[in-house]
Amino acid sequence: MSVRLRWLLIVLGLLVICVPLAILFLRTHERVTHIEHLPPQGEASYNALYVLGQALRADGITVQSRPRLDLTRMPLEPGDTVVLLQDSGEVPAPAVTELMAWVAKGGHLIVRTPPIGKDSAGNGPLLDALGVDSEGYESYCQRFHVRDDPQHVEFCNGRRFSAEPPAGVTLERGWGDDYDLVFARLRHGQGRIDVLADMAFMHGKGRPNPSVPPNAANAFVDDLHDKAHRDLTRYVLAPNYGKGTMWLVYASRPPSLWNRVFYLGWPVWAPLLLALLGWLWQRAQRLGSELPSPAAERRSLLEHIRASGEHLLRFGKAPLLYDAVRGAFLARLRRRSPTAAALTGEAQVHAIAAVLQWSHERVRTALTPPASHDVAGLRDRIRLLIQMRTLL
Repeated sequence: MSVRLRWLLIVLGLLVICVPLAILFLRTHERVTHIEHLPPQGEASYNALYVLGQALRADGITVQSRPRLDLTRMPLEPGDTVVLLQDSGEVPAPAVTELMAWVAKGGHLIVRTPPIGKDSAGNGPLLDALGVDSEGYESYCQRFHVRDDPQHVEFCNGRRFSAEPPAGVTLERGWGDDYDLVFARLRHGQGRIDVLADMAFMHGKGRPNPSVPPNAANAFVDDLHDKAHRDLTRYVLAPNYGKGTMWLVYASRPPSLWNRVFYLGWPVWAPLLLALLGWLWQRAQRLGSELPSPAAERRSLLEHIRASGEHLLRFGKAPLLYDAVRGAFLARLRRRSPTAAALTGEAQVHAIAAVLQWSHERVRTALTPPASHDVAGLRDRIRLLIQMRTLL
């Protein structure tokens, strides 16, 4: 078979296999486009007013975003607006004095009441200077009439308040119920101060509203893409809109370096950590010895003693065994009856017999050494000496 014919057969075989498979795939599969909404990245992940700032920039307004209120780095002008999402109770008294002087010259300050859960923190110097009291007030939704959404509500998660402005500050408009407010516009000099129970409608990403069903039209209360929220935001920003700079204090800090390294850099540090652990395991000292365990003793201590005694008997060393037992008895006798131990001869025999209440002959037999080859006498005397030592 020639090379050309061989390649021709291979191509024909591939066509016979691949063409039906391609037709089957095209008839059983359909191309579908799916849009996946990824979580916010970068500044949008920690700046709740990021979308508001982008919308204002698109409208030709100068916007400056700050994580915290820092008047030393914020050159405020009379036509500027400050949206203070930061907890108003954290503003120190010197900063309150500067803010009030700036508002009197034509500035616009927008603040919110302290969030729920900070009852012990009090109102703070800023709200006290405005005559606003939020201590002890609860949080519930406020009806906000919208043509396309008659059930629309706002300020569901903010602390309501009451307003009794001091001298020099007047209440221009209030919105709420008969006993508490959710919005108050105060006039101070040439500027205005807006106090709100919550600024959730200015946020750029929605979160569920716990007061309404999930499938309701107002299920997300803090999404700036809602028309009602845009209208309300435009009304709040109206006094100095387009006049000066919008300062957005979003009361947040970007993630720390360690946070980014831990959550975003795990594809790098996790393999390195595993490699380090493997190297340490390889270099670490073994927990067990590679040498075999030593052989256990094949005889117990009693067997050794018995074998030693039999060895002495076999080689005529019986007196050594007797002397050892007699020495043990006399050592205990010196501790228990020193007087008897100090005697010798028959006097000692009589003293020991009196102490043990034995007969003299029995004690004398125990204290008399046996003949070197008298095994029976040796055993009898050792037994008597052990009994006498036990009775002492």
